[in-house]
Amino acid sequence: MTAWSYSSLNTFKQCPKKYYHLRIIKDVKDQGSTATVYGQEVHRVAEEFIRDGVQVPKKYAFINGVLDALNKIEGEKLCELKLGVAKTEDGYEPVDFFADNVWWRGIADLVIINGDTAHSIDYKTSKNAKYADTKQLDAVAAGLFTHFPELKKIKSALAFVVSKEFIQKEHVVEKKEEYFGAFEPDLERLEVAQESGVWNAISGPLCGWCPVTKCEHNRKR
Repeated sequence: MTAWSYSSLNTFKQCPKKYYHLRIIKDVKDQGSTATVYGQEVHRVAEEFIRDGVQVPKKYAFINGVLDALNKIEGEKLCELKLGVAKTEDGYEPVDFFADNVWWRGIADLVIINGDTAHSIDYKTSKNAKYADTKQLDAVAAGLFTHFPELKKIKSALAFVVSKEFIQKEHVVEKKEEYFGAFEPDLERLEVAQESGVWNAISGPLCGWCPVTKCEHNRKR
């Protein structure tokens, strides 16, 4: 089975045909949107501030309060941490992000480790937290427990830097397998699609933004 991430699995759930073109045969590339580019820029600014102490540009001054609060948390700070996990008969083991046997990949925006406790922060640039989804935090927490066996507890949060909202969730090492296991139903459906070669298109409100322009459901916005 192809290695998965939270975002790639969401793409499959949204539309198997889109997943097929973007992830399997790769004949289409998602160029992203203005919002995507904006989000990437905010992530870069946050990383440079936390990691290198680079001053936040004036145009992004609104995130200073959030970053200052995070920077004051004691512990080793790891920015844009790439995590790879392999699934074995005995459970899960840490591997390189690009390892041949990698099963799951994830990138943690900011991790702060202090003894057996960590903070895991995912920056969000949406206008508000109305559609917050904490499942991504579950996967990253499981990956962190796998890579850092000394961790017992992780205080995770989606940090909405525009609205200054924090959606928090606490994770414990005893539930590591449960966190990964929650994705199994969707992964099983993905595996069926891979084995059968059937990637049915799903019509939805985002079809107008889909890069798979040859799909029968694609339409101009």
